[in-house]
Amino acid sequence: MKMVTVRDFRSRSAGVWRELARERNLVITSNGKPIGILLSTTEETLEQSLSAARRAQAMQALTETQLEAVRDGRSRMSLEEINKEIAKARRGRRA
Repeated sequence: MKMVTVRDFRSRSAGVWRELARERNLVITSNGKPIGILLSTTEETLEQSLSAARRAQAMQALTETQLEAVRDGRSRMSLEEINKEIAKARRGRRA
């Protein structure tokens, strides 16, 4: 995947747009680390592109949550323990 620095994005944006049209997606980097993704789209496919990106973000968040639960042991909680945690959280919101 093609990388574009924040500096390049600022200083040569017209070239970046041409690259995006050619490459279809670009990774934006800052200090050598990825910070964003540019995806090409059209008026006709904008809603589908946004929907796909949102689904991908939701799947990524779910995967991260599941991995975190495995790391800290929450994945082994019983249904009774889960229900107690839910009740505790609900009580905390009312207070």
